[in-house]
Amino acid sequence: LRDSPNGHYIVVAGITPTPLGEGKSTTTVGLVQALGAHLKKKVFACLRQPSQGPTFGIKGGAAGGGYSQVIPMEEFNLHLTGDIHAITAANNLCAAQIDARMFHEKTQTDAQLFGRLCPSEGGKVLPLAKPLLRRLQRLGISKTDPASLTQEEISALVRLDIDPASITWNRVMDTNDRYLRQITVGQGKMEKGLTRETGFDITVASEIMACLALATSLADLRIRLQNMVVGYSTSGRPVTADDLGVAGALAVLMKDTINPNLMQTLEGDPVFVHAGPFANIAHGNSSIVADQLALKLVGKEGYVVTEAGFGADIGMEKFCNIKCRTSGLTPSAAVLVCTVRALKMHGGGPTVVAGSPIPEVYKTENVDLVDKGCCNVLRHIENARSFGIPVVVAVNKIQSDTDAELRCVVDACTKAGALACVAEHWAHGGAGAVDLAELVVQACSRDRTWSFTYPLEMSIKEKITAIATKIYRAGAVEFSEKAEAQIARYDAAGFSRLPICMAKTHLSFTADPSIKGAPEGFTLPIREIRASVGAGFLYPLCGEMSTMPGLPTRPCFFDVDIDMDTGRVTGLF
Repeated sequence: LRDSPNGHYIVVAGITPTPLGEGKSTTTVGLVQALGAHLKKKVFACLRQPSQGPTFGIKGGAAGGGYSQVIPMEEFNLHLTGDIHAITAANNLCAAQIDARMFHEKTQTDAQLFGRLCPSEGGKVLPLAKPLLRRLQRLGISKTDPASLTQEEISALVRLDIDPASITWNRVMDTNDRYLRQITVGQGKMEKGLTRETGFDITVASEIMACLALATSLADLRIRLQNMVVGYSTSGRPVTADDLGVAGALAVLMKDTINPNLMQTLEGDPVFVHAGPFANIAHGNSSIVADQLALKLVGKEGYVVTEAGFGADIGMEKFCNIKCRTSGLTPSAAVLVCTVRALKMHGGGPTVVAGSPIPEVYKTENVDLVDKGCCNVLRHIENARSFGIPVVVAVNKIQSDTDAELRCVVDACTKAGALACVAEHWAHGGAGAVDLAELVVQACSRDRTWSFTYPLEMSIKEKITAIATKIYRAGAVEFSEKAEAQIARYDAAGFSRLPICMAKTHLSFTADPSIKGAPEGFTLPIREIRASVGAGFLYPLCGEMSTMPGLPTRPCFFDVDIDMDTGRVTGLF
């Protein structure tokens, strides 16, 4: 397929959502069904694999909804082909090696460590293992014969000297469990009192998931795994998975995950389901490999529709500045999904709380509230156009929406220079998204001039400020002392040319989820900045970010069971 031409590339994003979501996945599937089954275009959808955390927690699955779904839905939302389990195993092998290596360095001399890491046979030291040879290169030691190493060189080779306070690598599991957010390990008698505080993240927050999503091949994935920084030595040197000697084993555990999983929509259109990185501390997009393959398969006249997580200020911004920068691909058009419900919220409507009854104002006509809230979708249109992408707005119709409210949104978006229409794919499948599909085909034929928000040559601060001011419309950025110190560390380590992956609430353009609409001139606080060097980005934290969700009072799993007569799963959505 290498020499086959690429098809048209469409990214589906959304406005700043309510906690209920506005239907990006459903719209992605509905659009693909309309393009394929109804307009007879060659088409592929590329979606993230959902985590079992939200599936059994408060949100439910992510296969779409109504008559716009990926099937079999149960496989999609659960184990699928085991990619997430492989990531869990790989992540936790790395975590185990971190603690094991610190234990052995605390309890052994340099000579003992060297004897075990560089074993002898017949009185002669065997050739160094590949990870040890690469470590010598990173240390600036050009020798390859272990017998020629000085005592000082031996000590530098065998002692990673990890500062426990610097470790950024947690264990993971694919279940929401608030009581694992902060734990103490090493309390057993055999660990000789070498305890430390750590925690668990949900698996999709693992850097290994982000590495998979941004890898362009198995070889590229192997290099990314090798370069992951898990912490720092007491002298400030980055400690990588390769320093731990575990990178090759991680690649073996991950070797099958590089292959996208093939599924289909309810109307028989093909879907690649591959990777599912978090959309806050990671980039929130499905894999580059799936997109590359799909674009070749549909050919020059075909269409590939991929989804960016959270609102467009997060998911689409990262799609453009991180994913497209890595893949070299650029989108033909962007679809912005919005709902009347979300626009009412941005116009001043009452708070929408997941799991609580929806306030009555969202069920009755209020064109004035919708009109006031259109400022949010208009801001997202401006942002999408700043990348040079033609924009189509899909107003995802909910049963309680009135014609006047829907017309208000379409008119406002059209005046702003976007193509726009009402979409009813939840109720009618592909037939309900034909108008949307026709607008997407039209948008893909338009001329476009691609541009990033920032060049990589900018400093870390300048890149963060560019996103904050150009995408969020902040007036200033405030860096904490901790963030300032981390920037200095990353500059010294050579990480300053990495792109930026902002970790911010998806419920507002600001760092405060209660501020709705399209605010301007606010100050964006940067609490700290972390590095995902293997994945290839730095992620500043704007406020508190949880990487391990908790279970609500009534989790989704209350309704999940098996019908013993038919063997079918019930209650999963």
